Amino acid sequence: QVQLVESGGGLVQAGGSLRLSCAASGSTSSINYMAWYRQAPENQRDVVATITYGGTTGYAGSVKGRFTISRDSAKNTVYLQMNSLKPEDTAVYYCNMNRGGLNYWGKGTLVTVSS
Repeated sequence: QVQLVESGGGLVQAGGSLRLSCAASGSTSSINYMAWYRQAPENQRDVVATITYGGTTGYAGSVKGRFTISRDSAKNTVYLQMNSLKPEDTAVYYCNMNRGGLNYWGKGTLVTVSS
């Protein structure tokens, strides 16, 4: 079993920064990649950033240059540093783990960016 717990969301003004954390526990071996997704009201859940087991990162075009995904393997934690936030970044942000071909999800953390 895998448990993912997100934290760090909140209310921030446009142009501000937040750092999200995702703490993984349980079976954390054989991870293919971890990712952050987000879902705004009435929208589908979209990938924001990914980091593979080897450390390769990828970003959605809308956040490239503003968001940075990183990890602390010793703490089994993945981070999402979000800078220059925009109102359109408002969403629930979900942590995702792909392990052994299966996807695991956290419950999400709400990020609200005011204009």
